[in-house]
Amino acid sequence: MRTLKLIGHVDERHRLSADVPAHVAPGPVEVELCLPSDAEDDAGEAWVSGVAAEWAAELADPREDIYTLDDGEPIDASR
Repeated sequence: MRTLKLIGHVDERHRLSADVPAHVAPGPVEVELCLPSDAEDDAGEAWVSGVAAEWAAELADPREDIYTLDDGEPIDASR
């Protein structure tokens, strides 16, 4: 049996959906769910906080602001 890792979504009606590569033939498949634990969520938040703290000086440096609101062109939503 080959393993293929997919990212799926469970909706409000508890249905699982995922897009699979074209080479996967139609038919039955076996699905294993890996749910994040509370510890993994805490670790993710710690990682985000750590990155923010580590990059605080660079992010606060005005020389890093290479784009401004005057750059680019407005998007025409009517098209």
